[in-house]
Amino acid sequence: MNKFGELIESSRKIVIKIGSNVLSDDEGHVNCNFISNIAEQIDDLCKLGKQVVIVSSGAGICGVGAIHKWSRRGDLNYKQALCAIGQVELMNSYKEYFSNYGRHVGQILITRDDFTDHQRELNIRNTLFTLVDEGVIPIINENDSVSTDEITFGDNDTLGALTAKLWNADLLMILSDIDGVFDKNPKEHGDALLIEEVYETDKLLDKIDTSGKSSFGTGGIDTKICAASKVNDYGIPVMLANGKNLTVIRDLLAGKSKGTIFYCK
Repeated sequence: MNKFGELIESSRKIVIKIGSNVLSDDEGHVNCNFISNIAEQIDDLCKLGKQVVIVSSGAGICGVGAIHKWSRRGDLNYKQALCAIGQVELMNSYKEYFSNYGRHVGQILITRDDFTDHQRELNIRNTLFTLVDEGVIPIINENDSVSTDEITFGDNDTLGALTAKLWNADLLMILSDIDGVFDKNPKEHGDALLIEEVYETDKLLDKIDTSGKSSFGTGGIDTKICAASKVNDYGIPVMLANGKNLTVIRDLLAGKSKGTIFYCK
């Protein structure tokens, strides 16, 4: 079996972080095909005996899709309002598509302060473990509507890292809109080379060009590498792959798709 499939096969507890650029199309509307397909693939993982936690971005995008407004995206209060609207839309979509496989979902909204308060962190951990034990798919997102710092977690890459640590996951899988880490931006350079294996994550930022992010996403490749470095410090490998491929998890298992694996030190 290929190295990507082997890592997924050997991991029982998997955190899947889904980026805004994956959950939306080029115009910022919700990509229902993706949510439908990811629900099916996660159901497949559960049937293989895996436990899965989702860390989902996309509340803001869902808010845009609901009221068809994005012109004031630079206004923090307006963005928080969009997230309040979009969080309902997002969870309804997850609930609808996971119900096709007889699976329930549960929502956990978190702010940065929750990870600096021992009791709150313990409460989150207990809720997370209880949901998983009951066969429910936890869906974690930043509580953007009450968070005072704009883009607190950086497109939830850091939130994915903190969740993987809190749950003591075996693997953090980050689904973004690129195939993995390249030596330079593949959207601007046709000769960019995919880096499939990284063993010194904390040194990677000094070796590659990390510029660029979309108008809808908030975390560039640098936030993903920093998140991977944090997770690796706790003995958890990280896999970055292209979620725009609607069968990405199946393809990784079958060796039909590639990405970047950040190995622990």
